[in-house]
Amino acid sequence: MEINRKNITQIMNETDIVPDKDYGQNFLVEPEIAKRIVESLKIEEDETVIEIGTGLGSLTHFLSLLNNKIASVEIDERVAYFASKYYEDTSVKIVNKDIRNVDVSSYEKIIGNLPYNITTELIQYLLISCSKAKRMVFMIQSEAFPHFFDVSGKEYGPTSILIHLLGTITRLFTVKPGSFYPMPKCNSVVFAIDIREFDNRSNIIDAFKVTKQLFLNRRKTILNNLNAYLKDKDYALKVCADLDINPATRPEQISPITYLKISDYLKAHKTK
Repeated sequence: MEINRKNITQIMNETDIVPDKDYGQNFLVEPEIAKRIVESLKIEEDETVIEIGTGLGSLTHFLSLLNNKIASVEIDERVAYFASKYYEDTSVKIVNKDIRNVDVSSYEKIIGNLPYNITTELIQYLLISCSKAKRMVFMIQSEAFPHFFDVSGKEYGPTSILIHLLGTITRLFTVKPGSFYPMPKCNSVVFAIDIREFDNRSNIIDAFKVTKQLFLNRRKTILNNLNAYLKDKDYALKVCADLDINPATRPEQISPITYLKISDYLKAHKTK
């Protein structure tokens, strides 16, 4: 069933489902946009797919038209019950859980309209845990997008570094507030993350963990942050010297690949 402006109110009246702010529920009511988002995932035959946040089925409807193995994870018990009844005879399996408690390691394509209040946490979890992922397509509030896209400046940070080390991020299109019920206060952005294949993916995950520590105080220099992390200023100076990093550089001025080099260096010299 396509979710649109005409049937959204009827569905909510019949099911007693009211958008819950705690779950960040803004239901997409433009079928053409929902179809475009699903098509952006570029699902191929036999690929496994997981959707984060079933909602009333705006994206789920178009996923259900496929023959792939598809899981749609919904934390809201009311919504999950409605969706499980409606999609029980399709290829979509509704899972009533918090996505952070789901084993997502086997899924190759990931899609979702992510709640604003935990967007960063979810994207971090999925990037780390979806070890077989090839492509992810998300819709988030536009003001949060630079936090994932930028590679310098005040919005740049560990999540952006993780994304750029794992693959490439592409902004696809903007969705206006009027395309949702209820209407959010700002535009939304649909974007894709394409994941590269790696021989040793764990190196990047390790680098992300190190990077989080080195961004704990953005206003301090990389030397000061390394010193706080290593508890050894001479060693911190040696890291900077050996990797040709200006000790006065601040965390947001260092490239993703340099953070990977820092992490690899620290592992190689872990007996120091």
